[in-house]
Amino acid sequence: MNASLAIKAYTNVGVESNVIAADPHRLISMLYQGALQAIANAKNAIQRKDIPAKCSAISKALLIIDEGLNASLDKKVGGELAGNLSSLYNYMCSRLAQANLKNDIAALDEVSTLLADLKGAWDNIRPPAASANAVTPLPISTAEPLSRPAAISRVQMAYGRA
Repeated sequence: MNASLAIKAYTNVGVESNVIAADPHRLISMLYQGALQAIANAKNAIQRKDIPAKCSAISKALLIIDEGLNASLDKKVGGELAGNLSSLYNYMCSRLAQANLKNDIAALDEVSTLLADLKGAWDNIRPPAASANAVTPLPISTAEPLSRPAAISRVQMAYGRA
């Protein structure tokens, strides 16, 4: 087996292991990261004039955004926010299609910036217990129910994660 195939197989096992072990919040973050990586690969392929690699990378980014991020939105629970995110994902997909047709690096950069902003916001609202990657016992109090800030709750509800 050549080294390139071995590295690819090792990477695939690592990604699959991360997906299996990930909580729903981490899965969305991984989708953002995968789309960002695919867009970076597309940009590099355009600069190298490697059309097949560009098409493959943009197709991967489109799949992640449309069939991963957009499809995971819970529009019934998420309401207006989920609808707005869906519209933004659709816009990103149209910009990626344009980038593919015209080798438009500016369109790739635009989508990458939008995704990076969303990923940053998503990562910042990670529930504290999940971000510590450990089970932390919560104090039990009968005086006050546990609550989250309203903004965090609304965003997580868009993905049906509240």
